[in-house]
Amino acid sequence: MLEPLYLQLSQHDDLSNEEKALLAETVAFGRDFEKGQDLVSTGSRPAYSTMLLDGLAARYKVLEDGGRQFTSLQVPGDFVDLHAFLLRKMDHGIVALSPCRVMFADHSKLKAITEQAPHLARLLWLDTLVDGAIHREWIVAMGRRSKTSHLAHLICELFVRLQVVKRTSGMSFNLPLSQAEMADVLGLSVVHMNRVIGSLKKIKVITWVNHTVTILDWDQLAELAEFDPTYLSMNNEPR
Repeated sequence: MLEPLYLQLSQHDDLSNEEKALLAETVAFGRDFEKGQDLVSTGSRPAYSTMLLDGLAARYKVLEDGGRQFTSLQVPGDFVDLHAFLLRKMDHGIVALSPCRVMFADHSKLKAITEQAPHLARLLWLDTLVDGAIHREWIVAMGRRSKTSHLAHLICELFVRLQVVKRTSGMSFNLPLSQAEMADVLGLSVVHMNRVIGSLKKIKVITWVNHTVTILDWDQLAELAEFDPTYLSMNNEPR
């Protein structure tokens, strides 16, 4: 059941059967969420951290005027609020962008891992460091890249992350977001979002039919995005 998490952690370093068993022992219970439901709510003090096993979710902040900004997308295999284990109170929410299946890891058992399994603890620490690296890339994209380059970068990132957890088919992947939700990702109006998607289609680097994105020319898309996957730390090496 935790295979997406195992795949993601194993991308960084080998994960032993004993470590997989320790992770399985942290699981207290699971739950399915419908699209639009919060997996974790702003201001909450969760006693568990949430593993996303299936579906797509997003971190978000809401402004006083009701405007919403997504700050990252979460894919299967992500520990979406592992940092809540130490921060305690959530300063942002995590919402399901599609039907999602999650499992919850008890914080007391996560604490035991940090004390008894240092290698596994380092891999979980790395998981939060990659989260931070993704946030940095999103800040750069939001502030300095053209919107077309920003969207190209997001598509490259999602494809690579989803490929690790076996959620791609050839050069295609499912992206179950409406144009309004995509606008919340890129910080655009819906009309502008439609134009940006159209610009990538026009130069024939992607197709986007219903909720399926297909990359037609990876090299050109990655060049347009200035995409360098180093920030995802996907080399398998001792940690």
